[in-house]
Formats: sequence, structure tokens, C-alpha cells
Amino acid sequence: MYKKILMPVDVFEMNLSDKAVRHAEFLARSDNATITLVNILPVSSRSLLRGFASDIKKFETFMIAESEKKMNELKRLFDIAPDKIRIEVRFGNVRDEIIAMSNKDDYEVIVIGSKTPGMSSHLLGSNAESVIRYAKIPVLVVR
Repeated sequence: MYKKILMPVDVFEMNLSDKAVRHAEFLARSDNATITLVNILPVSSRSLLRGFASDIKKFETFMIAESEKKMNELKRLFDIAPDKIRIEVRFGNVRDEIIAMSNKDDYEVIVIGSKTPGMSSHLLGSNAESVIRYAKIPVLVVR
């Protein structure tokens, strides 16, 4: 059914990802699919660090390394072959990056964890809701 699965993860809120792991794993095992774990980090505020370009680069390098480390830990939770799981770190807006990846790389489904809706997500919108709204492929939201 699905050969390429995109799974956005927030490495700083792993409880959302932990729930989605089992669902992504089930989909991947049923069709020998690949899973891409992607963590989207916010773009550094260059206006605050004006004149400190080397510091921004060091900070971004550090954040990429930390994200990759945490995603490799998450990768161990899957009961599928490790070569079937890719990891990627990007900077940008969560929704925009996920939608861009899903459109460009021929993914067939997005599996994303979500918090139980609360007042803040109803007023501001959540990443999962935003992805559902703009995605052109199926989105499985796991709570």
C-alpha cells in the first residue's frame, strides 16, 4: 500500500513521536516500505545575532548533531531493518518543510504524532492540523 512514509518528529517532545512509531512501523512492515524521520528546527533569529554569523553556524551545527543523535535513538524503537529508516534535519517552518518534502520526494503517506487538542491548539492551530490542511497525500495523525 505505502512504499515511502514520511514521519515528522519533534526530538524535544519525544512522547508525540513514540506514539506514532508503532503506526509507522506497522505500515512499513506490511509493504516493506521505507520511513524518513524528519526533524524541522526553527530558523535561527539572525536579527538577534547580527554580526555573529560564525556563532549562528556553530549553533546550527550543534542543533543538527543533537537532532540526529536523538533521531538515531528513536530509530532503535522501530522493529524493522535499520537500512529502511532515513533521518533528515531541516530548518524552517514545520508545515512548509513537511509539505515541500511530501510533494518533492514522492512520499505516499505522512504519519505524525499530535497532542490532545487543547485551547491553545484550537486558537493557534497545531502542526498536525496545518499539515492535514495542506497535504496532497494521506496523513495519519496519532494521538
